[in-house]
Amino acid sequence: MTDLKETLINIAKAIVDHPDAVNVLESEEGNKVTLVLNVAESDMGMVIGKGGKIAKAIRTLMRAAASADGKEVSVVIR
Repeated sequence: MTDLKETLINIAKAIVDHPDAVNVLESEEGNKVTLVLNVAESDMGMVIGKGGKIAKAIRTLMRAAASADGKEVSVVIR
């Protein structure tokens, strides 16, 4: 069983300059999981990436991790 919250935290901490500011809030309703990723304001561009490419890649990785457990995940970046 994959811990989706920890997976997202590890991905985000590897990308940002301020890993201590990374925080993820998780809510689960049935088989749907919502993860809210909070990062430092100065790290927002690194997490989103040019044209949203990094954010899209993060969401794709998280969907793949969630599908292994038969869950659906949505990632909100704030």
